[in-house]
Amino acid sequence: MPNPAAIVTGASRGIGYAIADALGADGYDLTISARKPDTLERAAQELRAKGYNVEAVALNLRDEAAVADIVRRHAERFGRLDVLVNNAGVGIGAAAGEHQTKMIDMQFAVNIRAVILFYRECLELLRQTGAEHHSALVVNMASMAGRSPQPWLSVYAATKAAVMAYTRAMNLELGKDGIKSVAFCPGWVDTDMTDFIKGEVPAEEMLRTSDIVEALRFLLRVSPACVVPEIVFARPGENW
Repeated sequence: MPNPAAIVTGASRGIGYAIADALGADGYDLTISARKPDTLERAAQELRAKGYNVEAVALNLRDEAAVADIVRRHAERFGRLDVLVNNAGVGIGAAAGEHQTKMIDMQFAVNIRAVILFYRECLELLRQTGAEHHSALVVNMASMAGRSPQPWLSVYAATKAAVMAYTRAMNLELGKDGIKSVAFCPGWVDTDMTDFIKGEVPAEEMLRTSDIVEALRFLLRVSPACVVPEIVFARPGENW
């Protein structure tokens, strides 16, 4: 019996790395991606040192051909896909009158268009494993911002709300194929990506990457009859 296998985007650091590390520890073969080859390879070497089978593919998620290529390489090496984690994302703050078109386009391309492309390219593999055990899983990284939009991060919030809507649509469309989809909606998580806000929200008051990992492990343990379309990760007293 082959090992289960997963693709994790944005896996060179933060939440994505923590998820890849946890899946590797649980026996999954891994394909990981990130934009920067140097940081991605460093992450891959760390994971391989733990004994995990890792394929690392640097790619720009705005490149349609690159998305198809990473899925092809994953299929050639591992032959199956049990878990797809669409974790990579980008947030660029700006006031309403100061949005730059290229920054708008980047956020929509990385945060939602790439998610759609990964579903399209992975669908055959997901259907195969869905037919086998009825619990192929796609995790789409949304955000608390998609549920509670704030000024300045308006475009980012719009893309994450779109991720939540697309996730629900995929459950309705693909549930019969044994494919489950879940939108993760965390607030501030203690990673380097939230360093800019730590003057206002101390790191010790933020969520941990381990919180996200434990949610994923829970989803991988529930029965095929259980679909969890969305998980909100909030801090005490946080408005969501």
